[in-house]
Amino acid sequence: MTIRTVYRDMAALQAMRLPIHGEAGVGYVLRSGFDLPPLMFSPDELEAILVGLALLGRTGDPVLERAARNASAKITEVLPEGTRPPTALHVSRWNRIPQTLVSPGAMRRFIRDEAELRVSYLDLQDQRTERRIKPLAVIYYIDAVVLAAWCGLRQDFRHFRIDRILDCAPTGETFVGQGAAMLARWERENRPPE
Repeated sequence: MTIRTVYRDMAALQAMRLPIHGEAGVGYVLRSGFDLPPLMFSPDELEAILVGLALLGRTGDPVLERAARNASAKITEVLPEGTRPPTALHVSRWNRIPQTLVSPGAMRRFIRDEAELRVSYLDLQDQRTERRIKPLAVIYYIDAVVLAAWCGLRQDFRHFRIDRILDCAPTGETFVGQGAAMLARWERENRPPE
């Protein structure tokens, strides 16, 4: 964001008759007693958000589960007086996701950092294989968590069940700047038929 953008946005707010006093280069003050309204959701939108956050409890990922609880608490805390969160909505905590040796939170961090990984993987024939991968996405299914990645061994996209990854460590190499294009290609190639 540039200073010019800030000045333009402040002028737009003043044009909407918000009680903002000041000018470019000097400063701005919002008159006391006036608050900008918080972002509000319709009842259906609020229910969708809260159900989605509750469903994260089924991922087996403690970091996402804690973040979902915190986000839910923040949302319900700022609801206007007289509005209450939906209580008729309940999400079961049941899932069939097996325990993992590697942290799904670490996998998400490796994806964000575009860090290449060395993994020991137990394939479907229970054979241990060593792979160098570029992690692209974590996919949460009802009964498994899957890591979508570019596999150096196969020179193609592959899917690895996280519960079958026996060991995982960064190689020290990154693919910074390539991740978005690789993810877009993976999404195109793995789009379900319509």
